[in-house]
Amino acid sequence: MNKTMWILFLLIISTILITAQDKKETTGKFSGYMVGEYYNISDHNNKDLKGQHGFQFRRIYFTYDYKFNSKFSTRLRLEMNNDGKLNDDGKFDKIVISPFVKDAYLQYKFGLQKAYFGIASPPTFKIIEKVWGYRIVEKTPLDLQKMASSRDFGVGMAGQFDKSGMIKYHAMVANGSGNKQEIDKGKSFMASLSFWPIKELVLEGYADYADRAGAADTYITQGFLGYNSKTLHGGIQYSQQLLKAKDDQSEEITLKVLSVFLSGNILNNIKLLGRVDRMLEPNPKGPDVAYTPFNDTASFTEIIAGVDISVHEDIKIIPNVKFAMYDENKEGNKPANDLYANMTFYWRFK
Repeated sequence: MNKTMWILFLLIISTILITAQDKKETTGKFSGYMVGEYYNISDHNNKDLKGQHGFQFRRIYFTYDYKFNSKFSTRLRLEMNNDGKLNDDGKFDKIVISPFVKDAYLQYKFGLQKAYFGIASPPTFKIIEKVWGYRIVEKTPLDLQKMASSRDFGVGMAGQFDKSGMIKYHAMVANGSGNKQEIDKGKSFMASLSFWPIKELVLEGYADYADRAGAADTYITQGFLGYNSKTLHGGIQYSQQLLKAKDDQSEEITLKVLSVFLSGNILNNIKLLGRVDRMLEPNPKGPDVAYTPFNDTASFTEIIAGVDISVHEDIKIIPNVKFAMYDENKEGNKPANDLYANMTFYWRFK
């Protein structure tokens, strides 16, 4: 694995040295957005959360993009939020807006390709998130269920094989620790290949391997079919994660999730959005999910529905509901359903 990483580094550096000369054309700009909401937990499998309601910021982004010339650019993005996690009493922690580095990378473009180094989005669900288009309402399934991270620290390459962009790729070698400091010797290897017969339609295959600290490594395989136009976007995703045991004492776990979503305009400034996620096994990390913790003893189906009202091209109000229905667990018990009624507010500056 170390040889593979060194070869990748040398290829990128060689390409940059050969083609890096360019006239200086520096430009920079600030941008950002905020996502706040009023939430009401009408019902929940955790009785301590039932009836809780209030106002919160789920995400605040502040971004600076700087372009050195036509080839080199960089991004620094800060995110501020409360972590939305439960404390030892089974209740949400006190809300504290904590800033941290979300993106910090140097990017180099050459021809139809680009290479980057730093904290950046891996290929895991970058296309899915763009087609879904409503991370301001909820994360995509692997991100939501803590099966994969939306950021990682490493080196990557992405691009297309011809000018038409019919076949694209994205590969990354990273720490596997999200945007946090490296904590072990293992690394993550991620790659996606996507086919675009027309610019609105995409078929993507994805796979990764992560050498984890502890008792298990992880493998993810994923397929996605999506459609994205100005007035309609939808998709279907199937993902599977194997937690492969490193010793005889640890149990191997396979987690599978199926997700279907569809959103479209009913008026110029009003869209309907809907999504159904089916978690086919209990998720051991369910109680650690931010803002909407899940029961970890039963499989479940979650339904997300909302109305996207654009009061300005950069301002949205989105009333939405999230409803999780649980199956019977191994003990023959069925956890109570989870029901959230939210009013989400989104605005951006650029």
